[in-house]
Amino acid sequence: MQGPLIDTLVRQGVSRRSFMKYCATLASLMALPPAAGRAMAQAMAAARRPSVIWLPFQECTGCTESITRSHSPSLEGMIFDMVSLDYQETLMAAAGHQAEEALEKAIEDNKGQFLLIIDGSVATGLDGAYSCIAGRTNLDLLKHVAPHAAAIVAVGSCAAFGGIPKAKPNPTGAVAVSDIIKDKPIVNVPGCPPIPVVMTGVLAHFLTFGSLPELDRLGRPKAFYGETIHDRCYRRPFYDQGKFAKTFDDEGARKGWCLFELGCKGPVTYNACATVKWNAGTSWPVEGGHGCLGCSEPDFWDGGGFYKALSMPADPLKMAATAAVVGAAAGVAASFANRAKKGGAKAAHETVTLADLEK
Repeated sequence: MQGPLIDTLVRQGVSRRSFMKYCATLASLMALPPAAGRAMAQAMAAARRPSVIWLPFQECTGCTESITRSHSPSLEGMIFDMVSLDYQETLMAAAGHQAEEALEKAIEDNKGQFLLIIDGSVATGLDGAYSCIAGRTNLDLLKHVAPHAAAIVAVGSCAAFGGIPKAKPNPTGAVAVSDIIKDKPIVNVPGCPPIPVVMTGVLAHFLTFGSLPELDRLGRPKAFYGETIHDRCYRRPFYDQGKFAKTFDDEGARKGWCLFELGCKGPVTYNACATVKWNAGTSWPVEGGHGCLGCSEPDFWDGGGFYKALSMPADPLKMAATAAVVGAAAGVAASFANRAKKGGAKAAHETVTLADLEK
């Protein structure tokens, strides 16, 4: 562990006002109560800079590019400087045997305390020989480092779900980090690449509370992956009105109509692109005129053509009818469950009547 974070802030000329504003903003982004902003500021100022080891496996360096492409001066950059990045091949000055010595020293000095960040999938084919660093397979390196980490952050869809390397026919036997490591807390931050503020938000949460944020069923932070792109898309009103662009350059596209029929995967993709956006909140793919590719979802590369509409109703009236049927079915199921609790197995098998659906 390094010195207190507040020392780093002072050296960089960060004012108390700026720091408090950052913490309040971050707490809001992560859907935490208002008081959490002050709690985060106190905890982060007193905390010591945690050691971070970043291992790049089967990846394109896009995730690293994303986290470093923050505008300057930036809150993202401030948090990035607030951790001690002890090993990251792309960013570190050391190379060769010096880099590997730095890795071993970081492990030894911070056992059980450092954060392990991984981008890229793990090759398992040919005993991992498809991807190696310093003569060691990614698989061996992961098994060597992970046991000593406090927690693991799988950055990007490749590390989180296998990503493009895992796409059919998956010649390298690519798998996600969670397919290998089962005894450590892991948070997935998918995206191809992920949004920088999502990554820094996870780091700030760990610094403040000493734990990972609340996760969804796929291990993603709910604060950023709790809603679909479709839920927050500014084109959603056109979807509800049944107004869809037919080509990328027709009149509907120029008017900002929904891109659903052009293959937008927003309705089935969970991410914060529509609200956080990219390039310091400047824009995002759908605002730039292209449908969502669904890159933060598992197996997005094999999930169907990018320019083919999803197999789901686009007609708002049909959607409303479908929702009504689903809602009625859910109500009946809940009724069955309650009867089963009250009257045993016999009650659970009673005949459904029209009256049941009307209740």
